[in-house]
Amino acid sequence: MPHRSRLSILLLDLPPEHHAAGTAFWAGATGRTAEPDGDDEKWASLGSFAEGWHVEIQRTGEGTAPRWHVDIETDDIPAEVARLEALGATRHRDMGSFWQLLDPSGMVFCVVGIQTGEQFDRHAVTWP
Repeated sequence: MPHRSRLSILLLDLPPEHHAAGTAFWAGATGRTAEPDGDDEKWASLGSFAEGWHVEIQRTGEGTAPRWHVDIETDDIPAEVARLEALGATRHRDMGSFWQLLDPSGMVFCVVGIQTGEQFDRHAVTWP
């Protein structure tokens, strides 16, 4: 059964000791306001950029190194995880409602459900 996916979100993972400064820096660098998520204090959004590409800021736990990671959104998480494993990804952590994987070089990325609504419909790739 075909499914769809797209690389959709760039996340800036910032531990508590770097969160405020990193958020201010990236807001200034992009000319955007970091909009806090009213439901989750760990998240802020710099919004949508070209073709619905989102940049989000996530406060991670103590001791986590600052890093970037991407999210691939999909309408079928198990099918997309299997597709990416066939390309060389490995499962890292089952996060309950999504998967954290590692690419062949060991970089973290996540496979998540649809996050961007209409932009997903407009830009997703259909896989056999």
